[in-house]
Amino acid sequence: MDKKTTELLIAGQGAAGYSAALYSARYQLQTILAGAEFGGETAIGGMIENYPGLEADGFDLMMNMKNQVMSYDVELFEENLEEVSKINEGFLVKTNTAEIEAKAVILCVGRERRKLNLSNEDSLVGKGVSYCSTCDAPLYKDKIAVVVGGGNAAVEGAVLLSKYATKVHLIYRGSSLFRPEKVLLTQLEKCKNLELHLNSEIKEIKEGNDGVEGVIISKKDESLLIPSNGLFIEIGADPRLEIPNQLGIKIDNETNEVAVNKLMETNIKGIFAAGDLTNASGPLKQTVTAAGQGAIAALSAYTFLGSK
Repeated sequence: MDKKTTELLIAGQGAAGYSAALYSARYQLQTILAGAEFGGETAIGGMIENYPGLEADGFDLMMNMKNQVMSYDVELFEENLEEVSKINEGFLVKTNTAEIEAKAVILCVGRERRKLNLSNEDSLVGKGVSYCSTCDAPLYKDKIAVVVGGGNAAVEGAVLLSKYATKVHLIYRGSSLFRPEKVLLTQLEKCKNLELHLNSEIKEIKEGNDGVEGVIISKKDESLLIPSNGLFIEIGADPRLEIPNQLGIKIDNETNEVAVNKLMETNIKGIFAAGDLTNASGPLKQTVTAAGQGAIAALSAYTFLGSK
């Protein structure tokens, strides 16, 4: 197993992680950036129109962040953290192939997308089941699509799909949509080929020879078959808490997110957290907030390491 040492280890290749790495590199901290998945939610978010000063495809924005960071002396280690433990001089981080001793750690591992947990959901991923409308919408030109969810991501995905698909069904279990942005609601109302199903839940995914061929929903105490070529599951995401739980990091009881203060410090000295993993930005999980938190976490890590 490969053994490495570093002053600072940053976990996560999303906006928070790359922002933290940029600042730590400029502070001239020896830095390793670790993570198997490039770009986080930003990379699969389609067009980013609310990042001040620019409008860009999310993947392109994350590539710009990566290229900027890689121009500094930062080592990129493309594996996820499997275990982190406290040692005398800091922390021992284990991945699949390496052990890394770090004096400080910034966790920017984000969130895991929720599933419906239907029997054939996993086997149909890539065959009609998707968790990213903005990634796969162009594949549904002249087809029928179903989106499940009631928040911003679901409404945004349904609006985008309506530009490609002949028909879009938006399904939500509540009696009204869950506080999407007003601009999205306005766009939704203008979609002539979109049908909204409230007080409805998906009970079954119908599978054909080529993948998804429809869904069965319960609506007003009756079952309804909706023919569809694709199912887009946009029901939110949960913080990745495996590593925080290993370390005994305090979790916000109300949000189930890592609790941090305004300096992105956790209750464990030397462990910082930023981005969608944390309670720092409340309900506003955006690229701009994640990047800001990553910068603050890097400053706090720099200050912490300097004090030692």
